[in-house]
Amino acid sequence: MLEWLFLPLAFIIGSLPTSVWLGKFFYGIDVRKHGSRNAGATNAFRVLGKTMGFLVLCLDSLKGFAAIELTKIINPDQDLEYYKLLLAGLVCVLGHVYSVFAKFKGGKGVATSLGVYLAINPYSALVVLVVFLIIFFSTRFVSLASLTAAICLPFVSYFIFQKAEPISVIFNLTISILVVFTHTKNINRLIKGNEPKMNFSKKKA
Repeated sequence: MLEWLFLPLAFIIGSLPTSVWLGKFFYGIDVRKHGSRNAGATNAFRVLGKTMGFLVLCLDSLKGFAAIELTKIINPDQDLEYYKLLLAGLVCVLGHVYSVFAKFKGGKGVATSLGVYLAINPYSALVVLVVFLIIFFSTRFVSLASLTAAICLPFVSYFIFQKAEPISVIFNLTISILVVFTHTKNINRLIKGNEPKMNFSKKKA
């Protein structure tokens, strides 16, 4: 049973609310009460400033990467099957979105998903990251960039890097759908034309 310890540990790692803890520790601010009231990196940029926002982005990505590496450590080589890595990645992202340390209200899963893919499929991660950056710097909409990257992910993995195994296809589609789901409010604002753009010149609240 010890080999399955990675699942609860991955969820706990994903649940670590970095933006909430850093905001409270350094500024006495709960990011969930400011800006978009989300505990993700984008709101951290807006509320806490670009330095702290970048730190949150890195730490949230590190959570996903760490969950995969921890799974490798817990499972000996002969017992480590690919689906376990995918499970660990999905559970970690779910932990980030539904954080047990933040009343099940976490981030939107983008940065943590990036960390997961850097650990299990780095080439797909880098291609999708380029897509994100192109859309973001063209529009300044983080949400639009995230949605575009998420939608492109299954196609990039399947058609470019030949990740055609059923378990990989299901995982990629699940992560993509999850990210789109967490951006439901952003999609509505984009349609209505009132989605805020990212302005790095803004000071923290």
